[in-house]
Amino acid sequence: MKKMKKKKSLFIWLIVAVVVIVAAYFSFGGNQKKAASKTVTIGIMSGVKQEDAIWKTVAQTAKKKYNIKLKFKKFTDYSQPNKALAEGDVDLNAFQHQAFLDAWNKANKTNIVSIGKTFITPIRLYSKQYKQVKDIPDGATIAVPNDATNESRALFLLKNADLISLKTNTALATVKSIAKNPKNLKIKELDASQTARSLSDVDAAVINTNYAQAAGLNYKSAIYVEPVNKDSEQWINLIAANKKDKNKKEYQEVVKAYQTAKTKQMMKKEYGTAEIPAWNIKLK
Repeated sequence: MKKMKKKKSLFIWLIVAVVVIVAAYFSFGGNQKKAASKTVTIGIMSGVKQEDAIWKTVAQTAKKKYNIKLKFKKFTDYSQPNKALAEGDVDLNAFQHQAFLDAWNKANKTNIVSIGKTFITPIRLYSKQYKQVKDIPDGATIAVPNDATNESRALFLLKNADLISLKTNTALATVKSIAKNPKNLKIKELDASQTARSLSDVDAAVINTNYAQAAGLNYKSAIYVEPVNKDSEQWINLIAANKKDKNKKEYQEVVKAYQTAKTKQMMKKEYGTAEIPAWNIKLK
């Protein structure tokens, strides 16, 4: 009889143990599974191997530290990522600087905001004829990109190089914004993709780094580099979200996963000094 009671008692305890284990699995294992299944989709531009390598590092950090799986949707046209974000096809995007975002919001009546800075790629002034800015002669022709944001950026570069001055309180500069032009420079407006090809026909050209690289120009050969100061703050690239989602925990964690020493190391490996981490730089 005692043996029967002992067996019955042991059986009851075994059942209790199984119930506890099963409950623990669903309470903890289930939650872990749920946490690991967080996915954030980011819109980026396609065809940039260096950026793919950087985002691979960020994805590894996001997974390891925050249990977030990053998925990427690639676009070929700069008009696509913000549209996809506004329509909910992606959760975030990372392809633009603040000036582009401001212009997009204004033109499309969207409410997209920056939730974290990433990097800045300074534009540069190149010349096949002159080694220094001071050597550029009176009446020289300088090619600049003709789209609104890049032309403004190019003119601010010429201003910082002391070649021209701009009217007070200029935000988005055009040739009409030039206040003083002591060397009587001729500003030749070209499609951004054509500025590098124009180098043989002009005295100097302001060229975006991606187009300089595509043309085989070494960025170190530039005679002037856009300084990282308050003028260039609007050219800092960013991670963007719809305003209603800007404080979402997992989106903020994606920003944290990007803004790390590992990301900096990968930028240096892929770009040298052509691309500068911008989330903690001081602007003078």
